Formats: sequence, C-alpha cells, structure tokens
Amino acid sequence: MGGSGAGGTNTGKRPNGQLGSWFLRSGWSKGELARQVNRRARQMGAHHISTDTSRVRRWLDGEQPREPIPRILSELFSERLGAVVAVEELGLRSAHQSPSVSGVDLPWAGPQTVALISEFSRSDLMLARRGFLGTSLALAAGPALVEPMQRWLVPTSAGGQEQPEDEPVATPSRASRLSGPELDLLESTTAMFRLWDAQCGGGLRRKAVVGQLHEVTDLLQEPQPEATSRRLFRCAAELAELAGWMSYDVGLQPNAQKYFVLALHAAKEAGDKPLGSYILSSMSRQMIHLGRPDDALELIHLAQYGSRDCATPRTQAMLYAMEARAYANMGQPSKTKRAVRMAEDTFSDAGVDGEVEPDWIRFFSEAELNGENAHSYRDLAYVAGRSPAYASLAEPVMRRAVDLFAEDTDHQRSYALNLIGLATVHLLKREPEQSTALAEKALKVAESVRSERVNTRLRKTLDTAARDFGDVAGVVDLTERLTAQLPESAEAV
Repeated sequence: MGGSGAGGTNTGKRPNGQLGSWFLRSGWSKGELARQVNRRARQMGAHHISTDTSRVRRWLDGEQPREPIPRILSELFSERLGAVVAVEELGLRSAHQSPSVSGVDLPWAGPQTVALISEFSRSDLMLARRGFLGTSLALAAGPALVEPMQRWLVPTSAGGQEQPEDEPVATPSRASRLSGPELDLLESTTAMFRLWDAQCGGGLRRKAVVGQLHEVTDLLQEPQPEATSRRLFRCAAELAELAGWMSYDVGLQPNAQKYFVLALHAAKEAGDKPLGSYILSSMSRQMIHLGRPDDALELIHLAQYGSRDCATPRTQAMLYAMEARAYANMGQPSKTKRAVRMAEDTFSDAGVDGEVEPDWIRFFSEAELNGENAHSYRDLAYVAGRSPAYASLAEPVMRRAVDLFAEDTDHQRSYALNLIGLATVHLLKREPEQSTALAEKALKVAESVRSERVNTRLRKTLDTAARDFGDVAGVVDLTERLTAQLPESAEAV
C-alpha cells in the first residue's frame, strides 16, 4: 500500500473522470505513473511519499490525495502532454495559497514588489535547503497570465494611481549607504552569475543567485535616493530573471514563472523597458516549452510594443526570433519566415552605431540567432507532420550555429542544445547515423553542464531515434550509454 504521504481523503464516491481522461491521454500504466510520482517526490525531498498501483487506482476512483501529490501530478501531466494541466483540471483540490506566494496578478507598486521578492526568495532558499521545491506554486497560462502582464505598460505611482509615464516614483532623498563602486560591484556580480549559468547550466549556482537577490531586496527596503533605487531595482530584475531562467533550466517550471513575473515588476520600477521586454521573452520561451505558443506570441508582441522606441537592434532581433519560434509552433509558415527575415535584417544593425548594450542581451550572438531561426524551421517540420522540406531549411542554419558555438567556451549549454537540435533535424530527414554522431557529441558536453533541459532533450531525441530506428546498432549503443552516464533527473539546487 502507498505510504501516508501519498494518501488522502476518500470523500468522493464517484470515479474522477477528469483525472482518468488525462491518465488515458498520457499513455502511462498505473505502475508507471506511480513510479513517476515517486521519482518526482524524491527529487523534491518528499521521501515520505511511496505510491503504488493500488494508490493510483484509488485516485482514479475518486480519492483526493494530499499535497504535494496534486502538484506533482499537475507537473507530470503538463510535461508529458506538452501543455499546462492545472490541478483543478485533474479534478483535484489544491491547498489554499496566499496571494503572496501564488498567482501572477500582483500589485504593480514598488514596496509590494520588494516585499514579494523578499518573501519568495527567502522561502525558496529555506525550502531548497531541505530539497523541497516548487510544491506550493501552480503555473498560470492563457488570459490568467497574459492579462496581468499587460499592465506592465500602464504607468502607476506607488499608490496605484496613474501618472505621467516619465514622472519618477517619489523616493526619500536620504544619503545612500551604497557607494558608486558598491553598486558597480553588485552589477558585475550579476554579470558573473549570468556567465556561470551559460557555462555550467542552471543547476550549479541557482541558490547563490537567489541568495544575492534576497540581499538586494534588503537594500531596497532601506531609504535610497531615486537614482540608487532605480539601479537596485534593475539589479533585482536581472537577478530575478536569472533565477527564473535557472529554475526553468533545471525543470522547476512554477518557480521559474514566479521569478519571471517578479522580475518584470522590478524592471517596471527601474523604468527599464528593454529589460522588461527581455524578461517577457524568457516567459515566452517557457510558454513554448509548455506547449502554449499562442500565449508565447502574446507575450512577445507585448514585449515588442513596450520597447519599440528604446530597444537596441540586438534586442529587437532577439524578439523577432522568438516571434518566429511562436509562429512555428502554431504552424504558420509564412509568418515564421517573415519573422526569421526580420530577425536577420535587424541583427545586421547590431553594434553598428557603437551603442553600448546591457550585459543581459550580449548572449544573443550570431550563433544564437542562427540557433533560434533553425529551431523555428525544425519546429515547423514537426508541426507539419515531420516535413523533410522544413528540416532541409533548418539544417544549414543549425549547422552554422553548431560551428559557431563550438568555438565559444562560454556557452556550452547552447552548444549542447544546438547539437541536439541538429540531431533531431537528421532524424526528421531519416538519417539516424548522422543524428547519433551529433547526439554523442552532445552527451559529452551534457556531462559537464548541469542542465535538466539538456538532459531531457537528449533523452527525448534518443527515445525518438530508438522508436524509429531501433535496428540501427549505433542508436542502441548510444541509448544504453545515455542511461548509464546521465542520471534520470538532475538535482535542482
């Protein structure tokens, strides 16, 4: 029988038809779902949970499991089916959540933003020390996500009343305890964290970034001159976005979304619209990952509209590339190709006038541009029923990205992801030998990068290869080596 942590109340007399429907769509057996729940629980540190087939049967019969089981099931079905599956859609009840730790419709005001970031980062640090992460959050999607984000562009004062867009929020004019060099050091530390993430993946320094974010909120709770406050809010926004990105990279999707939302609030307080557009692009990428390209497109269009007069060409090119990814996943070839061309044309103007660009956009290099555009064509191929024509469009662009990333030791995770991307292109073209050779290179890089995103994509690629080309010796050999060399799930820290 399942352990006490997997139990619940048997108040329902009728079978849970909603859960049963999602269960059938997943293709899992009861035993496999039980194993998935136990694996995710161990990953979170909930070692008291021990689920078996009889417990899964009781859930399907109407038993209401206790937390964190509903959250685990929501995450598992969302990942399995490539779309957000909320707890309520499973016919389950979630624990009551206070507005401060759940939802994305938060007050757009400086003091509340600081308090929310401080509370969430502190909770994350405390829970991370016990290895118990992400169980109190639910992902938002559709209007519940997009509509609150649209208020990013509505000018507000600290009291919540509209004000002229260029009028600064009043702050105490007291001497700052922070010197210019100290603020410079905070900003350079954020840049260093960003570099570590690109080199090593999100799993190695996530807690350090969250800790630094919490320290910055402590400074923001002290009276600061306006100029200092804006710099601190900008630093908080960058750190919160990076914490979200790292959470996304290690598979903590609800945590990632919460950090992205808080980052956007901080960017608004900093008055930094280009940074806000970058944060929205990260949210858009997450929505594509979760099978919500329509939400991704709305977020990107909001980012483009909000920064149209102030973003650098490099930032605008990145937004066009993400627009292409959204259109590709929506199965719209002509709009995808147009956005790809806009990304390429706009990128050609990057750095031409010598404009100094913020550190957060410097990652968007020629290699990254090619990688994004190639993935758009690759995604089109999948949406169009594994079209070899779109795969052929993707191949030279993806190969260019791989060649450029091979020379860039600072972006090893991107190198691995593009190797995997090129491997999937060769699978689409029914070329298993070339695909396996690329996946083998990616496996070597993956061993030095703590990124569940890389590991998951590698596993999925080889699963596809084994399904379609299980009689090819190289595919069988690499699949066995992957199982031996990469853990089933990287520990999220």
